[in-house]
Formats: sequence, C-alpha cells, structure tokens
Amino acid sequence: MNIKNNIKKVLFFASITIFMWSCTEDLNIIPNDDQTTLSEELFKDEDAYKEVLAGIYANFSLTGTDGAESSNLDGLDAGTSQYGRTLLYLQTLAADQMIWSYENDQGVAEIQRNTWNAQNPIILGMYERARASVNFVNNFLNETTPEKLDSRNVSDATRQEIVNFRAEARLVRALAYYHLMDLFGKVSFSDENSIVNTPPEEASRSELFTFIESELKAIEADLIDPRQNEYGRADKAVAWMILAKIYLNAEVYIGSDRYTECIEYCNKILTAGYTLAPNYLDLFKADNDQGAARNEIIFAFISDGSLTQNFGPTTVMTNGAVGSIEKNGDALGVTTEGWGGALRVRAQFANLFNGGAFITDTRNTLTKAGRTVTITDIADRDSGFILAKYSNITSAGVAGGNQTFVDTDFPLFRLADVNLMYAEAVLRGGSGGSIGEAIKLVNDLRTRANNPQAITATDLTLDFVIDERARELHWEAHRRQDLIRFNRFTGGNYNWAWKGNATNGIALPNHFDLYPIPASALAPNPNLTQNPGY
Repeated sequence: MNIKNNIKKVLFFASITIFMWSCTEDLNIIPNDDQTTLSEELFKDEDAYKEVLAGIYANFSLTGTDGAESSNLDGLDAGTSQYGRTLLYLQTLAADQMIWSYENDQGVAEIQRNTWNAQNPIILGMYERARASVNFVNNFLNETTPEKLDSRNVSDATRQEIVNFRAEARLVRALAYYHLMDLFGKVSFSDENSIVNTPPEEASRSELFTFIESELKAIEADLIDPRQNEYGRADKAVAWMILAKIYLNAEVYIGSDRYTECIEYCNKILTAGYTLAPNYLDLFKADNDQGAARNEIIFAFISDGSLTQNFGPTTVMTNGAVGSIEKNGDALGVTTEGWGGALRVRAQFANLFNGGAFITDTRNTLTKAGRTVTITDIADRDSGFILAKYSNITSAGVAGGNQTFVDTDFPLFRLADVNLMYAEAVLRGGSGGSIGEAIKLVNDLRTRANNPQAITATDLTLDFVIDERARELHWEAHRRQDLIRFNRFTGGNYNWAWKGNATNGIALPNHFDLYPIPASALAPNPNLTQNPGY
C-alpha cells in the first residue's frame, strides 16, 4: 500500500469536510446554527472524527477546496496564504539565503528587502493561516468533549482513539502558536474555552511560551510513541522537537536561559530510534515520505502533485530552482524552464561553501558556471548562483506525477537539526550533554555529506555552528530565527546582499526582529496592539 497516497486522500477529503463545516469569517471558526446541524449530521459516522483531524493537518498544505489557486480565507490569495510557503518566506526569504526574481509578486519585494509594514499580504497570510489552525483545533476540541461524545453514543473504541486525536490537535495548535510567537511575539489568543463572539485577549510572548510549554507537557502521555503513528500525523517526538526549539530560543522569547532543557529534549529525540538518511538529497526528493528519509524526518508538511495540489514551499523551491540560463527543469522533475529563474542564492550563503572541503560536500548543490556570485540587480535572473536542493525526482530517479505540483514533502523538523541544537546548547552552557557528544553529532552530519573535514573541539564554536546550520538546513525555514538568536539579523553586526534594501546590506532597526501585527487583524480586535516600531 502507498502510505503517502492513502494519507493524502484522507487529507484531501477531510479538508473539504472541515472547510465546509467551519466558518472562517474573521477567523472566528465557530459553528453557527446551520453549521451545528451539519456537524451533528457529520458525526453520526464515527470515522468523521479522524477525517476532521486530518482536515486540521490539511491546513498546513491546502489553501482551499477548489484547487491550488483557491483560498478558504476571505480576501487572501492562495499564493500568499499557504502555511509552509509563508513560513518559508518570513524565515528564509527575509534573511541571507534566497532571492526571488519577480518582485511584482505581492509582498515579495518588501520581505526580501526588509522594508515590510503591517499591510504586507505575506505577513497577513502567515498570521491568518496560523490563526486558522488554532480555530480549527478549538472547534474540534469542542466537538469531542465527553458531553458531546455521550450525546452521540460514541463507542468505547472510538473514544479511545479520540484521546490520541485530541492530543494531536492540541499539538497542532501549539505548533501554530509557536510560529506566531516566534514571528510576531504576541497574538490574539483563544482556546476551546474562549467565549464565543468576544474579541480574543492579547497574549504576550512570555504567556505564549508558558502556554506552549505546558500544553506539550500535558499531552505527552496521550500522544503516540515516536515513529509509531501513521505517516503525516504527529507523535511524542514532534512535541519534544517544539519544546527543544522554544528552549533553544528562550533567551530571545522570555529572556531566560533554558539550554539545559533543550539538551534534555534533544536527548529524548536522539534516543527515539531516528537515524540519519545515508544520502542527504534523498531528504528533499519526491519519495521523502519513505525509506531512509522517513527515518530522519520527524514531521513534514505533505505535498502531492495529484491529490493535494498547492503552491507550497516545495513546489515553489523546485520550480524556482530552474535557472534562466540552465533550463534544468528536467533534472528536477518539473517543466524544462520551470519558473524561469525565479530563485537564486545570495552571495553570503554561497560563500559558506567556499574551500576544498566543500567540493564533494553533497549539501553543496550550487550551480556557478556562467554566473556571478553577486546580485546587483534582483531582476537579472542570470546573476547569482542557483540551488538544486529540492527536486520532484524520487530516490530511484523517477519523476513525480505532475511537472508543476511536486510530490516532495516539506521537512519541517528532522534529526539533523537536533544534532546541531544539541551542539549549540552545550556550547551555550547547558548541562546534560558533553562536548565530545556534540563533536560526534556534528561529524555524523559531515560524514553523511561526504565532507572530508571532520571537526575537533577547537573547531566547535558558536560561529562554526551558525554557519553549519546554514549549510545543513538552508531553505528549510530556520534562518531568520537562527540569525536573531545569534544577534545577526537586525543591527549591523552582519549584513548581506539587499538587507535593508541596499545592494551590500545595511543595518536594520531592532524592531524588525518581530513582524508587525497585520493591520486587518488589529482593526476588529481592540484588545490587540501593534508591535513597537510599526
């Protein structure tokens, strides 16, 4: 049985169910009288609980139910409101790794030139898509209370499954709040106990941190063990990963050192049975839901060229990686010319692969021939190196079923990141780990990448870690967060091409460490306030 296709069929049909069942007006996804009747009719079939849960997951991939260009969020374009794509733009396009050639695309120029404001549609799309996840979960939790299950005479077997379903839904909500906390700092907060038709209260960054931490710890016992759940669903290791992430960034989020806790949760994942895929690039191919890649990927946003067509991050990066000169789409499993040179890399990222040790490094997929490393004109698609990390080709060399919409899932969390988080947390003074183990974990990645330069204790510094994270995790929606943690995003400690809308980069004001609360989210909610500086 093709596990990927099976789960994607469930996601596709469940997404239709949940998008019909839930009202998205103002993102208050609360059933009205007609929809309550629909939900009661829906839940006469006990399989509906799993299908609605799948619909919650589908919000990470799909934007609507009428094809890739449809959006279930009023007034938002599918291209500027797909969860993974907007996350990629805000974490990667806004930093030093990626350039998008077509600046007439809504919101793109302001993100990659760091000139955004509260009207930017990509910022709005991320905010509202994450809030939609929260509201879908709140709705699901209200439909799975003991009282609701009693009224429907739900069987004991289904009730036991619903224990797991509710824990997974709460994890999805915690993940959405984690992204909102990281990107926006504060947010309008609601849960299943919030009062209907009342503007949500504002939650500060520290309040969100406490909520995410407490939620993930509270649900741990009800989550399925690592690597034991169906493909596409979360388990204990995903909860541990989010906890490790918030602990690694705790000094940014709450001004407190939590590196010891980061190491604790990294250790949980490192002993949970995950293994590094022998071939780095298999992690970014059309069958990365299977085999060795699946043993490394902890959680992914699902993509399928036939069943879940959307303009998500892997479709964007694969088509965008086709060079204007090279026309290398056939090698990547998309149309020959792809999107005509949409994506290139900035010089600062390309220079991380300079030197003899990186000639054979499999993470180095840069194409340089006939190109300059510098990009002095963003519209000049022939300048700047191109990158071939993502493809729509399987590990066996077979192209995906569609030449535009790729089959490649987006690896949100994977084991390699845990190796590097462990090393960084040890260097920053966390206890429960060792320098020796940190060196081994980093060298495991270098060995896998066919890099001949093993590191020693002398090499393992924070400067090395931030660069190695870029080499290992580029274009995986981590970079902005990493640069902020290293005090290199705002200010002038580190500049990159087009930072602050200058060819060689200029300092950014400190308030750019957070994105603005979208103006359209502020307008209907008097409890929500704008971030300083906007």
